Amino acid sequence: MRIVSLYSLSSTYETFLFYGWWQFATCFFAFIALLSIWWHIGKRQNDFGQVWLALSVLCWGISGLVEVVFAADSEVNTVLLDGFRSVLSLFNSLFILLALPWFRYLPKPLEPLILSKYWLWIVGLPFLFSLLPTLNKLILGREGIINELDVYYAVLTLTFLGMVLWESFSKRRLISLAYLSLLCVAITLLAQCYKLTGSAINLTLFSAIFKTCLIMIFFALALSWVKELSENNIPLSNQISLGFKVDRKENRVERAVLLGGFHGEDNRRIVLTATQFELLYRFAELKKDNEAHWLEIRPKNNPSKHKAYDIGDYNEIKRMLFSLLDGLFGKGNWTKDNHLNPLKDALFELSKKRERKIRLRIPPQNIKLQDV
Repeated sequence: MRIVSLYSLSSTYETFLFYGWWQFATCFFAFIALLSIWWHIGKRQNDFGQVWLALSVLCWGISGLVEVVFAADSEVNTVLLDGFRSVLSLFNSLFILLALPWFRYLPKPLEPLILSKYWLWIVGLPFLFSLLPTLNKLILGREGIINELDVYYAVLTLTFLGMVLWESFSKRRLISLAYLSLLCVAITLLAQCYKLTGSAINLTLFSAIFKTCLIMIFFALALSWVKELSENNIPLSNQISLGFKVDRKENRVERAVLLGGFHGEDNRRIVLTATQFELLYRFAELKKDNEAHWLEIRPKNNPSKHKAYDIGDYNEIKRMLFSLLDGLFGKGNWTKDNHLNPLKDALFELSKKRERKIRLRIPPQNIKLQDV
């Protein structure tokens, strides 16, 4: 019996030592890799979301070192070990929650909450309420509710994270990754609930599984962001081609424009309303006939009722741009700063004299009118 007991202790020691070194090496490498992606891309855009995600992974790496230190101790103080685990788990959850406002796509019900100025208070107060009792138990070294507090905060974090990950991947049309992210969050929730059972070996296995899955999801998220940046870049004016196509069917007429120069197919076919189609066609026709010709927009509250204007309201151009962006990237998958303003600048040129005059910026040789 004594031999079996010693073997069991030796096996447990080796398990925790191996797990500690694995967790430290893997998570520290992931921390450096996520920071590297941010350094090359996110830093230029002043986007710190990946920094917070990298710090959350770093907490797991430090937790791995804690496992190694305590595994080397023959008389392990389990309360102290659980205390350090809980503190690092709380910081891990906090950093994930702090990363959420930087996500480009947020669920509509949660967007006002996550982007509000009270978000720091919303995530910070539960963090403090969980951290202070945990530190108290850690300092006093007595059994208590150490694990339960970080579990509850982790459940809150995973609920928000799961919804935001689904929105991020689905908006980028990566549905398989969206389902995988939900599966990963479900496994992590199961591991957090299993934490309450106190089964050390099985909990170590669960921990290794869900941490690996979450790290891979974080990298998939980063790569989807890079993919979106590469695909959704608005080309320069001289790289864009513009064509027109009218399909007359039995009961209706479908008017579409063909935009070239964007990532993917040679030409993106976008259906417009009759008014939007005619307005863009007028821009293109005048550009082909007389490159220097401008179209004039009616001023707001214009007192003159006898002068004819080419465009009744600037909102006509705005609605046309919205339709083009919906056709290029999908409805709701574009933003003002990254898509609307660059596309407007690429397609149209405003008079420098602020005369409310506008013309197409695309070179005449890139415009084709013969399909109409």
